[in-house]
Amino acid sequence: MRDRLGEHEGPEKGELTGPNPVDRGKYGSKIHLITERTGLPLSVGISGANVHDSQALIPLVQGIPPIRSRRGRRRRRPGKLHGDKGYDYNHLRRWLRDRRITPRIARKGTDSSQRLGRHRWTIERTMAWLAGCRRLHRRYERKAVHFLAFTSIACTLICYRRLAK
Repeated sequence: MRDRLGEHEGPEKGELTGPNPVDRGKYGSKIHLITERTGLPLSVGISGANVHDSQALIPLVQGIPPIRSRRGRRRRRPGKLHGDKGYDYNHLRRWLRDRRITPRIARKGTDSSQRLGRHRWTIERTMAWLAGCRRLHRRYERKAVHFLAFTSIACTLICYRRLAK
């Protein structure tokens, strides 16, 4: 369809989108997040809705900035990483152990979700804080860089509100 200036509409989908398996195949994006123990975001990333969660773990862990501790040098990596059953792959466990990060990932078929729930609620709460940002509730930007920038701004606001208390 052309508008009155002779320009036409752009493509319906943008970068880093994919057919959502639970929403009738509509194109969408996922927000991947690593937080610290109290729910402050440390690393954020986006991917298409059809990308498996396990593929986002390595870039997220690599994106964690150095953390200042009360004594000693800055920590370059977390001590432990809690994850749900979507991250239960031997190559991910091996990759984390090679970097001296203890993987605390629920095993498929053996571990119940009840044990992980006490650690998972912090991620769910942070995702709820992100969902409160209207701009992130639905993706309006076609460029993935813009959507990631708005997600980073929302994470910055979460950190500011939390630390200002």
